Amino acid sequence: QVQLVESGGGSVQVGESLTLSCEGTGRSFRDYAMGWFRQAPGKNREFVAATNWNSETTHYADSVKGRFTISRDNIKKTVYLQMNSLKPDDTAVYYCAASRSGFGTSAAVYMYWGQGTQVTVSS
Repeated sequence: QVQLVESGGGSVQVGESLTLSCEGTGRSFRDYAMGWFRQAPGKNREFVAATNWNSETTHYADSVKGRFTISRDNIKKTVYLQMNSLKPDDTAVYYCAASRSGFGTSAAVYMYWGQGTQVTVSS
C-alpha cells in the first residue's frame, strides 16, 4: 500500500512554470507506475502524464505534450510534474496516482490517489 501527498500547486500567470511534487509512503514505491491527472471545475478527471517505474517510459496527453515533463526519484519516493508555458486551460486540481496494474492513461488503472493540489493560471 502507498499513500500519496501532492504539493507545489499555486497561482501563476500565463506562460509561467510550476513544478508539482507527489511524495509516497511505503517501501514498494518503485513497484508502482505513477500518473498525474487533473480535474477542472465542471469537467471530468482527465489524464495528464504517466511514467513507468524508472521513467524510461512516459506518456502525455496531447494537450500538455511538449510543455509538461513527468519524472520520478525512487530514492526520495517522489514523482514530479514540471509544467512550463502554462495556459488558463491548465487550471485544475492536479492529482497523482499509483498503479500496480501497469502503465496507463485510464484512471481505472490506478488504485491509490493523493488529495490533489490546486493550480490556477491567470491571463
